[in-house]
Amino acid sequence: MPRSSSRSSSRLTFAVLATGAGVFAMLQSLIAPALPTVQHALHTSQSTATWVMTAYLLSASVFTPILGRVGDLAGKKRTLVAVLVTVLAGCLVAALAPSIGVLIVARVVQGVGGALFPLSFGIIRDEFAPSEVGGSISNLSAVIAAGGGVGVVAAGPIVSALDYRWLFWIPVAVVAGTVLIALRYVPESPKRAEGRVSWLGAALLSAWLVALLLPLSQAGRWGWGSAKVLGLLAAAVLLCALWLTAEARSRTPLIDLRVMRRPSVWTTNATALLFGAGMYAIWSFLPGFVQTPAAAGYGFGASVTESGLLMLPMLVAMFLSGVLSGRLEPYVGAKALLTAGAALGALACGFLTFWHEAQWEIGVVAGLFGLGIGLAFASMAQLIVGSVPPEQTGAATGMNANIRTIGGSIGAALTSVLVTGRLQPSGLPYASGYTHGWALLAVLCLAATGAALLVPVRRTARTAGPVAAGTTRAPARVR
Repeated sequence: MPRSSSRSSSRLTFAVLATGAGVFAMLQSLIAPALPTVQHALHTSQSTATWVMTAYLLSASVFTPILGRVGDLAGKKRTLVAVLVTVLAGCLVAALAPSIGVLIVARVVQGVGGALFPLSFGIIRDEFAPSEVGGSISNLSAVIAAGGGVGVVAAGPIVSALDYRWLFWIPVAVVAGTVLIALRYVPESPKRAEGRVSWLGAALLSAWLVALLLPLSQAGRWGWGSAKVLGLLAAAVLLCALWLTAEARSRTPLIDLRVMRRPSVWTTNATALLFGAGMYAIWSFLPGFVQTPAAAGYGFGASVTESGLLMLPMLVAMFLSGVLSGRLEPYVGAKALLTAGAALGALACGFLTFWHEAQWEIGVVAGLFGLGIGLAFASMAQLIVGSVPPEQTGAATGMNANIRTIGGSIGAALTSVLVTGRLQPSGLPYASGYTHGWALLAVLCLAATGAALLVPVRRTARTAGPVAAGTTRAPARVR
């Protein structure tokens, strides 16, 4: 194939992958600002409406690593198209949902789209020229990070101008076009892992993830000392131990634990856990902070649309730093970028702890944290993809995404305890609750910085110029 034709094909493939992964990331955060509208429109309670988010989280956590492994075994394009069709069906059902129960089921179906992340990274590694892999992974990571920001920013204007159902109608149109282009232009990877799916491992992984994430997401309503929360957390520990035992004994494990124990993998995953805690908590609580009426002694009484606009610097910074990461990685290394990203998150949360009286201060914090998210997302993906065998790419990157989600659930749960632990007579949190929450997130991001410093240094041989398509660099040496 001529070089120009190959480049054109790579760009089209990347556009498909970026669109699918970006839509899923957007769906993750798009509905959160609209939950009160959904609650009112479908005549349900606040506690029931929160399951619109919880169901999506649980579904994504289960399907992301499992379908990442299925893609490694059965073919990444085939699995990618099947996942896109499933997301399309979930969005269509959500847009037409006549009741909250149907909407929750639709969100479970949409959660299957979590597999788009590992599948996309795997296709890039298999199909792109070696000189294009690093930059493409960084650019895709930037799109994924920005997708979550787009959801926060765009939800208010869409609901105000149209209706909450358009939060799903718009993805229906985008994903439908993406499916057609993927069928025609995305190549099927010739690289397949050997073996089969360990269904016992899949069942146990699903069970302990649900047992862990469900009480973390519902503890604010159930109570941290309730029998349901304590029982599920104990079950999560037991099921995780059973899963580790089953995977260690399996000839074809769902997640190869030997790969997970590699220094470059476990340190990156530890960073993902801690940084994810700070990132998701900021996404969850910063909009609520700025929407609080000034009569509470803090906040700006912003509308959903206005609070989204205050998060706009985060969206722009996430995308720009994610793209920039791919250009910097050959010179400074993914470890340095991951460390810098986590440190920027800690700096942003530290700044927010002491300065949050003016809207420009919120904008600065959002921008700083956005820079950190873009650098961290891109470098995590680079480190995982560069540290595992090609046939393990889907499962390993899927598990990294899952660990980040687990961290996010933990961070959001802990922050919720601090923010809502004491309420004013009006029912609004005290300013000190938010201040303590921001301080906790700063500590978590600082711990993520420490974990990033433990990532082994990767040294890659340099060439005098860009690597030509079809050639390879000298293999990386991990110190």
